[in-house]
Amino acid sequence: MTPLRRVGHLLGTLVTSCALILSLSGATVPASATTTSGAKPTVVLVHGAFADASGFNDMITMLGAAGFPVIAPANPLRDVAGDAAYVSSVLDTITGPVILVGHSYGGIVITNAARGHDNVKALVYLGAFAPDQGESALQLTGQFPGSKLGEALLARHYPLPDGTKNGVDGYITADKFREVFAADLPAYKTRQMAATQRPGSVTGLSDGSGEPAWKTIPSWYLIPAQDNVIPPAAQRFMAERAGSKVREINSSHVVMMSHPAAATAVVLSAYATTR
Repeated sequence: MTPLRRVGHLLGTLVTSCALILSLSGATVPASATTTSGAKPTVVLVHGAFADASGFNDMITMLGAAGFPVIAPANPLRDVAGDAAYVSSVLDTITGPVILVGHSYGGIVITNAARGHDNVKALVYLGAFAPDQGESALQLTGQFPGSKLGEALLARHYPLPDGTKNGVDGYITADKFREVFAADLPAYKTRQMAATQRPGSVTGLSDGSGEPAWKTIPSWYLIPAQDNVIPPAAQRFMAERAGSKVREINSSHVVMMSHPAAATAVVLSAYATTR
């Protein structure tokens, strides 16, 4: 498939998915949401551990075609406070409204980074953590059955800036990467993803969250029903507690890659409601 035909295919799928989601929610798609005219909020996409921002590539194509400015910063993946501060500094550079989107551990980051930014109009969680104050990724994962992540992790130590060697990164082993992280993607793709994965610091995964922004900012949640990283039951619990508008889809953890049109449609639903 040529790049042009691929874009056309993605956009056609997006229109279908968006119409379905918004019809189920009782909303309508504003005409400006499917054109490049008029000012749109900037969509900020924050990736999680074991991945990088390229996982949002198809969403970036769709959102760009719909006229949204998009930025997908590199999440440092070191610790919750530092990662959130970095994303917050990116938000400081954006004029106008923002829709803040997080995948996986990126959900914890946006939950904290959005605080103090009145221009963040919506939070969108895509197979992500939406913790309350004091909760960590590891705690929430272990609170519900179904995650296969723990048995697939490989620890690698790294030196901290003070010269000590007590930082620990977690990698998903190559032989289990596809099953755990992205079971509905082609094997050749998951081999590439396993080789290029960005590890998650054990510090970040075990850090407690600060006061959650979802208490004051409306949120949307797309739950991958076949998620082997964050148990779907955990996501349902977090989404209900946050009062999120929820959709479930038959997807692996990387819902923004295996179902980019559905993920993009949730962003458009957030835009339609908060504009």
